[in-house]
This record gives sequence, structure tokens and C-alpha cells, in this order.
Amino acid sequence: MITAVVGTIFIAAGAFWLSFTSLSDLARRSGLDPAQSWVWPLIVDGIIVVATVAAVALARSRVAWYPWMLLITGASISVAANAIHAIVADTTEVPLLLAASVSAVPPLVLLAITHLTSVLMRHDPTRAAAPASAKQPAQVPITPAPPDLELTPAAPNRSDASSLRALGWSNSAIARHLGVHPSTVGRWFRDRVVTPAMQTSTVREGTTDG
Repeated sequence: MITAVVGTIFIAAGAFWLSFTSLSDLARRSGLDPAQSWVWPLIVDGIIVVATVAAVALARSRVAWYPWMLLITGASISVAANAIHAIVADTTEVPLLLAASVSAVPPLVLLAITHLTSVLMRHDPTRAAAPASAKQPAQVPITPAPPDLELTPAAPNRSDASSLRALGWSNSAIARHLGVHPSTVGRWFRDRVVTPAMQTSTVREGTTDG
């Protein structure tokens, strides 16, 4: 990786120097002042660098096409200008159309790079990353709510029946009050009478055996 990075730096520096030399000479031949001709290659090759960085910054955005268009356009102008310089290197004059094209590049680049700046300022990185990183909400299993205890009728209690019987209520009245059949109330009282009798008989038998 270190070798690749160092090699990339040297190759980029060499390519920029050769391109800078050719484009600055082409700008001089096209009528630019020799003291200002060195700025022209910085404009042409500089827009390539800026557009590359902007394309990375606006990745996965709807406006990412604009820096890519500037990158392709800037690279095309640089390649074409270097090729044209090789053609006109042996002549002292350049065609008028070529000179006009060289002079038109700086204002066009100024317009394009200004618009790119406004696009970058309006860009919201959080809004662009949201669709990429959005996840569907986890499905939480719905647990049925427990039945309302107030709506569930309470089971009749035999002790309640005994209490009402002690107050002199009849079996029918107790059955209506507790919501059961009168025969159920009668069975409760029969069981209440039979069970203690059986327990008493068992105790007596145990005493006799002793």
C-alpha cells in the first residue's frame, strides 16, 4: 500500500508538471500574457481535482451527476489541449478559433465552479445517508392483553352462601344473588352438613381404636 501511495504521488506530480508546461505554453501561444499564462493550466487541471473531491462528497446524492460532468469535461479539455499543443508546437501562430477557445475557458470554469460550490453548500449529508442506512423497524410480537378482571365474573363462594343463610336468606334468594342454580346452593349446604359428620365419625372411630 505504501508503494502504491508513493507511486501515485510521483505519477500525479509528473503528469501535472508535464500538463502544466504544455498548457501554459499553449496559453502563451494563444495570446495570454506570459506573466498570466501559468494560471490557465491551474484552472483546467484544478477543476479536475475539485470535481473529483466533490463527486466523492456528493456520492449517492441526486446531484452527484454535476461534479461527474465537470470531471469529464475538465479531463476532456485537458487531454484535448495537450494534444493540440503537440500539433501547434512547431508553429509560431495558432488558429483564431483555438485562441478564442483558450480565452473562453476561464469564465466558463468560473461559472461552473461557482455553481458547484452552491450545490455543495445546499447538500445535506445526513439526508443523503438516511435512505442508505434506513432500516425497517423490527416487528415486535403483539401479546394479547390479559382479560379484564373486572369483566370476569367471580366464582361463587360457599362462605358467602353460608353468611347469607345465617341472615335468614332462602336457597332461592341466595342462588339469585350468587348467580347459581338453587340446587347448587342446596348441594353446598348438604356437603357442609355431611362433611363435618363424617369427620366426627372418623375421630370417634380413631378414639375407640386407641
